[in-house]
Amino acid sequence: MSADTQQQQKPGVSRRSFFRGALGAAGGMAAVTTALKPLLEFDTSEYTLEGFLQRHYKEMTPEELDAALARIAEAVEKRYEVRPELRDVKPMDGVEFGYALNLSRCIGCRKCVHACVAENNQSRSPEIQYIRVLEMPRGSIDMEKGDHAYDRPTVPDADHFYMPVQCHQCANPPCVKVCPVEATWSEDDGIVVIDYDWCIGCRYCEAACPYWARRFNFAEPQIPKEDINPDMSYLSNRPRQKGVMEKCHFCLHRTREGKLPACLEVCPVGARKFGNLLDPKSEVSQILRTKHVFVLKEEVGTLPRFFYYFDDDYHGERK
Repeated sequence: MSADTQQQQKPGVSRRSFFRGALGAAGGMAAVTTALKPLLEFDTSEYTLEGFLQRHYKEMTPEELDAALARIAEAVEKRYEVRPELRDVKPMDGVEFGYALNLSRCIGCRKCVHACVAENNQSRSPEIQYIRVLEMPRGSIDMEKGDHAYDRPTVPDADHFYMPVQCHQCANPPCVKVCPVEATWSEDDGIVVIDYDWCIGCRYCEAACPYWARRFNFAEPQIPKEDINPDMSYLSNRPRQKGVMEKCHFCLHRTREGKLPACLEVCPVGARKFGNLLDPKSEVSQILRTKHVFVLKEEVGTLPRFFYYFDDDYHGERK
C-alpha cells in the first residue's frame, strides 16, 4: 500500500475520537473533567464541559439541538441578565447569498464596522471587528497597500478611496479545508459558519484566510449587559468565549429571515448591496451582469461571493 493510499485511509481527527481515547486513558468522566479543568478555567457560563462534549452540529438530533439552545440561553441570561431569543436558523431553499460593494461610493466612515459589532455581540474590550475598512491610494487595488488604522478628522480624503474587507464567504474556502475538527464549514446558502462549541482555537483557519477575515479571542470577550443584542442564532451572534475563532456570517440570523445585514442598513451612501445570486431579479445579480466587478486575490482560487465594483463614470472624483 502506498503512502498516499495510507494517508487517504487514515481516519480524521475529531473531538469525539479524541475524547473516546481520553476516556479510555483516564478511566472515567471524573478524570477527564479534571484533565480538562485548565481548558475550562476561562469559563464564562456559556462554555461548559457539557457544551464541549456535545455532538457536532450536523450530527445533533432536533432534541439535542433544542437542549443545547436551552443551555446556552440559560447561560447567557445568567451572565448578562438578558433573556435571549436564541434559535437555529436554517438556510432557505433556492438561495445563495452574495454581496456587492460600490467602491466609488464608500466614504470610509466606518459606520458599517460599528453596526456589525453591535449587531453581532462582539467583544467591546478588546473590541473584535469583523470588517476592516482599508484606506487605499488612488490607482491601486492591492489590499496590502491599504491602511486600516487611518485616523482622519473627516472622510473621505481626496487622495484615497476606501475598501471594506470582511469574510468573502468563498465557494472554495481554504479556512474550511484546514480545520482539523470540522468546526467550520460552508452551508447550502454559501455562508461559511463556525460552531463555537467545536472550535479548538488552533487558528489554522486564520492563517489560511487570504483576506485576514477571521478573529481569535485571545482574551475573555467583554460586552456590557446593556449592549447585548438578544436576537441570536446558534451559528451567528450568540456570545463567544475565550479561545475560539469568529468572523462575519452575513448576519444569518437576519438574512435567512428576509432582512438585510446590519452593515448594509447603516451605510449612509448606499455602497453595499446584498441578495440572492440565484435570483436573476435581485439587485446583486443585476450588478454582476451589468457592472465591471472584481474580487480580491482572484489568483488564489477562493471563488468569493463578495464582489467589488466602481460606477461606470467614476474617474476618482466624488459627485
